[in-house]
Amino acid sequence: MDTKLYPRAAATPMGFGDRWLRNRLAVAPMSRVNAGPDGIPTDDMAAYYARYAEGGFALIITEGTYTDGAYSQAYAAQPGLVTPAQMRGWRKVTDAVHAKGGLIIAQLMHAGALSQHLSRAIAPSVVQPVGVMMSEYGGQGPFPLPAEMTREDIRVLTDGFVQAAMYAQQAGFDGVEVHAANGYLLDQLLTPHLNLRTDEYGGVMANKFRIIGDIIGGVQAGAPAGFITGLRLSEGKVNDLAYRWPEGAAMAREVLEQVKLAGPTYVHIAAEHGDWRRDCLYEDGHSYGRLAGMITGLPVIVNGGLHRPDVAEEVLENGHGDILALGKAALADPFWPRRMGLFCVRDGI
Repeated sequence: MDTKLYPRAAATPMGFGDRWLRNRLAVAPMSRVNAGPDGIPTDDMAAYYARYAEGGFALIITEGTYTDGAYSQAYAAQPGLVTPAQMRGWRKVTDAVHAKGGLIIAQLMHAGALSQHLSRAIAPSVVQPVGVMMSEYGGQGPFPLPAEMTREDIRVLTDGFVQAAMYAQQAGFDGVEVHAANGYLLDQLLTPHLNLRTDEYGGVMANKFRIIGDIIGGVQAGAPAGFITGLRLSEGKVNDLAYRWPEGAAMAREVLEQVKLAGPTYVHIAAEHGDWRRDCLYEDGHSYGRLAGMITGLPVIVNGGLHRPDVAEEVLENGHGDILALGKAALADPFWPRRMGLFCVRDGI
């Protein structure tokens, strides 16, 4: 690839909460299946994440990290933020990333009905997930039929996110990202055919978003000044890649009005199917990312094939997002920003 073709705007520094990003490039969260059997991050994981910071990525978002010992774990060898030992393991990772000048965010997730690991799962409602479990994560056959979350289940999952965020602070993370995307539990709450509840957690969008808002509020209430709280959203699911909201942009607006009320530090819009134009654009020319910026006024991270110069330029120049998150391109080359000439320091490139 001709590095001159990639938009130079990607090298522009920007404020991020009260932090500073040296460019507009982030590492997207990618499951690595590399933690110990007890969910403790390994030395290999510390070296893995540090390479991205050394390679010039300004922001690194970790793989999804489970938040409680009940029903949140998605797959074997997934790291957690549930125990002091897991927290200490993550401290090695954050120290390694900070030593290379990067910022690192812990993504917090609850698998809900899409656990590849548990024989019993919970979800907003008793709905059979489409598709089958993924063999690369140790799953086999159909997903188990989930049980409907009880009020006690909701308390445990909410408290789990808040406690995991506290461990993230102690582990040295710059912030956390609440994972409400890709078909996992918090996304299941937002998705009409997966949330059939008639109580205060179902029906209108304010109810469907209630748990997510409570989690963000709980995290922020216990966080020190400057601790970043992000929120990841998507339409597509890991078990239903091409899914889009039937209501299109109208649904996105409903969700984002609730995000605005919750007040995270940033919004991260994921293109689960891997193609930003196909997965995130609406017929009127808006995108989920552009609507996120317009409605919330927050920094917006987007992903989906953004290593391509034409797509990256369209996103940055037309206000669809502020930060480009790379997945496969980053995995293939952790030094991608440096090789592209996009590594930025305070006094220039």
